[in-house]
Amino acid sequence: MKNEQKVVAGIKIPDSAMAKAATELVRDTETDLLFHHSSRVFLFGALTGERKQLKYDAELLYIGAMFHDMGIMDQYASDHDRFEVDGANAARDFLSAYDVSERGVDDVWDSIALHTTPGIPQHKRPTVALVTAGVEMDVLGIAYDEFTDAQRHEVCSCHPRGLKFKHGIVSSFCLGTIRKPETTFGNVKADVLSYMDPTYKRENFVDMILNSKWES
Repeated sequence: MKNEQKVVAGIKIPDSAMAKAATELVRDTETDLLFHHSSRVFLFGALTGERKQLKYDAELLYIGAMFHDMGIMDQYASDHDRFEVDGANAARDFLSAYDVSERGVDDVWDSIALHTTPGIPQHKRPTVALVTAGVEMDVLGIAYDEFTDAQRHEVCSCHPRGLKFKHGIVSSFCLGTIRKPETTFGNVKADVLSYMDPTYKRENFVDMILNSKWES
């Protein structure tokens, strides 16, 4: 008898060969905290798409959500790029083994690379907008009251936050940036290092302008 597709809070979890391979890879690579966080990002993103009546590709949304923090892990971390870009590159490499359009790959790449850049993703195509919507809900509680109690309960019952998720996710973000603090310039992860690393010195955009080699 064929197994029925898993449904959480009314959202079907993609179960194609590509989705299953992504789940296995992320499960084997990330910490439990990040795996469950990424799973919730997909579910909250998909629920946002349903509420806003957006036409989105559930598989691409799933890949974007599952890979969005892969750049934090040592296996995928580069020496100099932002961890968001590292995760986006990991997803692009993964998708190269599957029949995904160039536009689809670009949307997944953007969804990961832009998920910590407020003010832009919501103006992009649904895959990009909904990954960020899922991240913002799970990490920041943005639009919290636009989800029902039942939806939040079912999502978190299937993929638990745990008692110390807030501190755990901040620590995870720190691990993804502390060895390359220059990558936090101009994005929200500067706040993470300011909180976690007493040696961190935030770069100042105005200082960079005034101290450049231009005479005036």
